[in-house]
Amino acid sequence: MTLTLKHLAAALLIAAAGVSTHTHAQDAKTLYIGMNGGDMERSYTKYVFPAFEKIHGVKVVVVPGTSSDILAKVQASKEKPPVNVMFLDDGVMVRAVKMGLCSKLDDSPVLKDLYPAARMAGGMSAGVNVGMTGIAYNKKMFDEKKWAAPTSWMDLADPKFKGKVVFQSMPASTFGLHGFLMFNRIQGGKDNNVEPGFTKWASTIGPNVLEYIPSSAKLSEMVQTGEAAIFPLTPTAVATQKARGVPMEYAQPKEGSVLLMVAECVVANNSNPAMAQKLAEFLLTPQAQAAALEFGNQIPSNQKTTTANANANATVERFKGYMKTVITLDWDAINASRPEWNARWNKTVER
Repeated sequence: MTLTLKHLAAALLIAAAGVSTHTHAQDAKTLYIGMNGGDMERSYTKYVFPAFEKIHGVKVVVVPGTSSDILAKVQASKEKPPVNVMFLDDGVMVRAVKMGLCSKLDDSPVLKDLYPAARMAGGMSAGVNVGMTGIAYNKKMFDEKKWAAPTSWMDLADPKFKGKVVFQSMPASTFGLHGFLMFNRIQGGKDNNVEPGFTKWASTIGPNVLEYIPSSAKLSEMVQTGEAAIFPLTPTAVATQKARGVPMEYAQPKEGSVLLMVAECVVANNSNPAMAQKLAEFLLTPQAQAAALEFGNQIPSNQKTTTANANANATVERFKGYMKTVITLDWDAINASRPEWNARWNKTVER
């Protein structure tokens, strides 16, 4: 049979329609999750998401970024958000919920197994992993100089660390914010009054700071080159760097460390809300959190999480000790004043 131009045109239209439908179906089978890149992205992509993907026949793709980056992307496109689920630091998550960017999590038995602090914002969000910001230090340098391990946030102001303190920028980093707020408390301030912290910074910690960094990505290099002696960080981040041979150690400050959770929420108006809810629920299960613990040093928020890995279980036991003195911040007060603090920090600290 001779194929006429009319038949050929019809065939091409059918083929094009088929390709379009297939592409749409493939898109529907992909979930996008906003989270930190680097170690977290690698561990979740390799060890956590595959089990979910196999069960539900979907692909989970990470859109990497800091909490502030992810929040900005979702806020800018809130009618058609670029991700289905997002991981944000707890303080940023409180803002996201208040901005109406999250859908309420489906009620699930797994929520009852979380630490109470991980059940957030009236069920709008939940902590996926828990941790704390304390002090980390360059173990090699401390050993060589025979310095005792730090014990207080005020060790950052010790004159022997002049030019050796690395501090994360408060506007850009939760670690920097935590460190500043603990310093502020020691100076007599509160989460709704940072005047003491700003007043005393320039005569205490400020002169010791070598560099204010936007994120902690540079720290491993700065420790290995001998530039950084002491800085705010979490036990989880320290454990990850130690596993790579970076000579870091964690110290729990006597004044307490600051509770730091990575929280998740299902993004409002996302393209696949039912499957997004399933992913959010899965990430709170002992199965998912055991993998994140064993392969990513992520401390589980689900209290029923166990692993066969002795080192991972030892990490959790150490964490429970740190939790005895952990400080919980007033995020409503902080978020109400954060823009003003950021502007003041940029003008008076990182000028």
